[in-house]
Amino acid sequence: MLSWVVTFLVIALIAGIPGFGGVAGASIEIAKIIFFIALVLFLVSAVVGLARGRTRV
Repeated sequence: MLSWVVTFLVIALIAGIPGFGGVAGASIEIAKIIFFIALVLFLVSAVVGLARGRTRV
């Protein structure tokens, strides 16, 4: 599940590059949404991992 989080984070960063550069204004909103999805998935996977006794992050 952590690999999905990293994937979403990379996609958010890639989507943010043109948006913050002024190329496409909609990219900023997409990047924000994907970033928050990645953040939530990271927190969920960290809590589940700790609950199962795994401390790999």
